[in-house]
Amino acid sequence: MSSPTAKPTISPWVWVAAWMGVIFFFSTDLFSGSQTSRIIGPILKWFAPGIADETIADVQLIVRKIAHLAEYAILSILICRALAKRDVPRSLPLVALGQAVLIAAAYAAFDEWHQSWTTERFGSALDVGIDSVGAVLGAAFFAWLSRRKTATTGP
Repeated sequence: MSSPTAKPTISPWVWVAAWMGVIFFFSTDLFSGSQTSRIIGPILKWFAPGIADETIADVQLIVRKIAHLAEYAILSILICRALAKRDVPRSLPLVALGQAVLIAAAYAAFDEWHQSWTTERFGSALDVGIDSVGAVLGAAFFAWLSRRKTATTGP
C-alpha cells in the first residue's frame, strides 16, 4: 500500500518518447537549413558585421551537426535511464548501454527516412553516423556519471 504523500511517478519511457517527438519535430521543414539560417545569420552578423556569407554557412553547418550530436546524446541518456528502471542513475551492464545506443541509432535512421519525405530536407547516412556518435557519447556519459555516483554514495 502506498503512503498518502507518495507522488505519482512518470515512466522514464515517457520521457524517451517525448524526446523522440521533439527530434521528430526538429526534423520538419520548420527547422531546415534555410529556416535556421534566418536565425543564425543575423546573430552572427550582429556579433561580426563584416562576416562573409561563406563563413556564416560554415558556422551554420557546424551548429546543425553539433545539434545532431546533442539531440542523440540526450536521447541515449534518457534510454539508459529508462533501462536502469530507477530515478537515480546506477551502473548499467555494457549490454544495456549497447541497447541504448542501438535504439537511438535505429531512431536516427528512422528520423533521416522521415526527413527524406519533407520538401526542404533530405535523408543523410552521414547524419545517422553523427547521431550514432552522439548516442555513444550519451551512453558513455551516463556510464561515467553512474559509476561516479555509485562510488560516492555506494551501491
